[in-house]
Amino acid sequence: MPKSSEPVLLGKIMATHGVRGQLRVFLFSGDFSGIAGLDTVLLRAPGREMELFEVAAAARHGKKFLLTLKNYDDVNQVLHLVGRELYVRREQLPELPPGEYYWRDLLGLRVVTEQGEELGTLTDIIATGSNDVYVVTAGDREYLIPALEDVVREISLGDGVMKVSPPEGLLDL
Repeated sequence: MPKSSEPVLLGKIMATHGVRGQLRVFLFSGDFSGIAGLDTVLLRAPGREMELFEVAAAARHGKKFLLTLKNYDDVNQVLHLVGRELYVRREQLPELPPGEYYWRDLLGLRVVTEQGEELGTLTDIIATGSNDVYVVTAGDREYLIPALEDVVREISLGDGVMKVSPPEGLLDL
């Protein structure tokens, strides 16, 4: 299935909230705006198919958010949903401004230096608080590339390539 049509993982249902069937969700991105206006979400339990649910309401609650599903108004109706991953369809996500990317679009990119040296494949992204760190893997070698403008020089999703200019010493053993 092409990346553009795959559901996008946004977070995980951590617990119920109150007695009216609200669910407490931890968003992996920490960005509430992408989910505030959703009409539907997909929920998946480990090893099971995704299920589509209509959203009645979503509200910020500290670093988490509360999700209320239509036709679920009692805590006992939603207990079985705790622990499920929350996905949305790609077309439900807002368009990003130029130079910003969804993590899922970056994963799998070939990473090369500006001089053309192949470093490997972007396999993971670590959120550190100040800036993300890209985990680039080549065989048994792993590089941690800071996601900074002066380091990440160019991203071409169409070509599947990220060009970087790593600081001196970053690539040394």
